[in-house]
Amino acid sequence: MRHAMDHRKLSRSPSHRKAMLRNLMNSLVSAERIETTVARAKELRRLADRLITLGKKESTHARRMVFSMLCDKKNTEKLFAGLAGRFKERAGGYTRIVRTGYRGGDGAEMAFIEYLPVEEKMAGAKKGKKKKTAAKGKSAKTPTAKKETAPKAKKKESGEKKPARRAPVRKGKSGSKTDA
Repeated sequence: MRHAMDHRKLSRSPSHRKAMLRNLMNSLVSAERIETTVARAKELRRLADRLITLGKKESTHARRMVFSMLCDKKNTEKLFAGLAGRFKERAGGYTRIVRTGYRGGDGAEMAFIEYLPVEEKMAGAKKGKKKKTAAKGKSAKTPTAKKETAPKAKKKESGEKKPARRAPVRKGKSGSKTDA
């Protein structure tokens, strides 16, 4: 049971883990997309979302809190100047983790972690959904109605049968084939 387990230890001492996560946060703020292991990305997501939440407040206290987490003036300014403004209307979930495969050396599962794109693109997608729902009640000549009335590809005649599957050949203890 994982009761009262706050975070992943990532096989590091507390000071090493703190320094590693600080470096990952700085890289994420400056590049807005980095590749790392899935475990590190999941742990970084908690901190990266917290940075944006503080950045949206735009107070002196919030700036000092962000600077204490990043220890980098340039990245702190970037966060408050542009990155946090991107998510003014969003309540949470500012990052995305996309799994990319396995690392060649040790087989660790890798992933990209990135901040979500600008909200304007998301608003455009929502407008498109409204148009589709409004178009449903207009007439029977909607594109969806055409798809339903279009002739479908020919299926096999009902009299035709699929070829029977052969039973798998099983070997007994002696290695000879037995009938199943």
